Amino acid sequence: YRNTAEDQNPWFWWQRRHFRHWRISLKPGAKMDEMKYDMCGAASVLGTVLACAQLQLPLAMVGIIPAVENMPSDRATRPGDIVTSMSGQTVEILNTDAEGRLILCDALTYSERYEPTTVIDIATLTGACIIALGRHPHGLFSNHSPLTNDILRAGQTAVDQAWELPLWDEYQELLDSNFADMANVGGREAGAITAACFLARFTKKLHWAHLDIAGTAWKTGKQKGSTGRPVPLLTQYLLDRVAATKD
Repeated sequence: YRNTAEDQNPWFWWQRRHFRHWRISLKPGAKMDEMKYDMCGAASVLGTVLACAQLQLPLAMVGIIPAVENMPSDRATRPGDIVTSMSGQTVEILNTDAEGRLILCDALTYSERYEPTTVIDIATLTGACIIALGRHPHGLFSNHSPLTNDILRAGQTAVDQAWELPLWDEYQELLDSNFADMANVGGREAGAITAACFLARFTKKLHWAHLDIAGTAWKTGKQKGSTGRPVPLLTQYLLDRVAATKD
């Protein structure tokens, strides 16, 4: 999306889109039909771009949606496999159910070619975020304090709030691997944090934020369906950015 004559770096919003099914690291059958909700991040990207177009916001933005399916086959990834990411860093696959971060990390690396001012990824990444925060705020992680503050402020304005969680170096050791640069999971402890720490290893050249929307993008039970979040937060963030450039 580009609606500006200025030669400015684009802002980024992106997420994965896939249906998560039975694979080598098996999921329980209950609520398997709801796994299509893992497309919610991708839908948020498209919804935000559409909102920008309808509002005719004077900005430049690129949305990246890495689209895959994680299904069993004779070529399926197996626990113990080692893969090389686009960045050249190697990853030991300890859990094939933690596949979303593998495509997100390559999308982060891919985004560098556009020299963005800001990168924000949106992912229904971890059930651990639901355990930590419930279904009210998004989980927010960032390596750039001004970006964190802008997102938190936008969430309050849009009544679509996020809550910041830590990215301390002490959590990084939970991703240690004997055979690769890192493992793709860090165990049962602090699952949402270690997932974000994994992504952080691919953002050293970026002002980056990660929104874990696992608990906020979808409702289950009688109200089953998408909530549309965090499109209000993201749109408000962009409105604030546009307003700041006019001041």
